[in-house]
Amino acid sequence: MKKTANDRPQDRFIDVGDRSLPLKIRPHARAKRITLRIDPGGRGLSLTIPQKLPEHEINEFLEKYHGWILTKLAKFPKDDELIEGGYIKIRGQDHLIERTGKIRGITETVQLDGEFILRVSGDVPHLKRRISDFLKSEARKDLEKSTHYHAEKIGRSFKSISLRDTKSRWGSCSSDGSLSYSWRIIMAPPFVLDYLAAHEVSHLVEMNHEPQFWQLCENLCPHTQDAKKWLKKNGSLLHAINFN
Repeated sequence: MKKTANDRPQDRFIDVGDRSLPLKIRPHARAKRITLRIDPGGRGLSLTIPQKLPEHEINEFLEKYHGWILTKLAKFPKDDELIEGGYIKIRGQDHLIERTGKIRGITETVQLDGEFILRVSGDVPHLKRRISDFLKSEARKDLEKSTHYHAEKIGRSFKSISLRDTKSRWGSCSSDGSLSYSWRIIMAPPFVLDYLAAHEVSHLVEMNHEPQFWQLCENLCPHTQDAKKWLKKNGSLLHAINFN
């Protein structure tokens, strides 16, 4: 009897170049063909397949598209780029990561001879955590400012702002007015962060994505379309950076 997708574990690892990535295989009753998706940040792959699909067809599909997967993954930075001497984007601008050599001290940005620098104190094992803590702090400041600005323009109030590291969405607005944002948005250009705030504030009026919602969003943020295009093209790159 031939093995089908329902006869084996649905999660496995797959070698792609020099990477070993988790592969999720999900049979779906309505699927007519195999659909491949690269997870945010290039950290994994997902296959949606027809039910009862023979395993050899999945393996043949992965082999056929191996080169395509390699090409797509090549645009994502490697985890080891977040090191001293590497670069991290802050508000869309590349910053050189530089350790101060001090055990204690603040993380701060400076500009020297036209170059933007992120100065980080502490031991090497704490470098990524200190950088992410700094980004979260900066994200909160910028998001709170933009959110208050747009909310005041439409005469609405919100309950709270929280920051998370979500992969499936950049922000959300609950029915009680609680707003949530991905702190990674601080790595994007300021006009993109401003759009995100305007988007979620618009949900305080329209809890949908109907034309009237987008009209309100564009009234608040004239660069809505440019920001959406930027996120579609570059959003996954922000998710690719490993801060753990």
